[in-house]
Amino acid sequence: MTETRAGGWFARTLQRLTADDHTIDAERLREGAVSAGCEPVSACRKGEVVTVTGRLKSVVYTPRETVPTLEAELFDGSGSVTLVWLGRRRIPGIEPGRTLTARGRFAAFDSRKVIYNPRYELSAG
Repeated sequence: MTETRAGGWFARTLQRLTADDHTIDAERLREGAVSAGCEPVSACRKGEVVTVTGRLKSVVYTPRETVPTLEAELFDGSGSVTLVWLGRRRIPGIEPGRTLTARGRFAAFDSRKVIYNPRYELSAG
């Protein structure tokens, strides 16, 4: 093994040993997204059809005068995107802590990243 590889391995190992839980979790989520062939949220651009995967941080039902919405914040380690289902009050399995993969058209309004009515697949566990 060359010095560069050994040094890189040692630096990564030392970083993991000294990192806080949030940093380690974010790194694992980023690695999972790459291995699943999904785009990182931070690399998504407005108007693209994207596939993202991560963990739901929050799920909120927002009653509105015209149409109710269910909003969930998906964190993938690189950033967060809000998944919005129009006309839904609840979706079984959509709850904080669940891991899922979502696909839809990426939108950005006032620096808020959103995917409306995404197709989704819940991960086991």
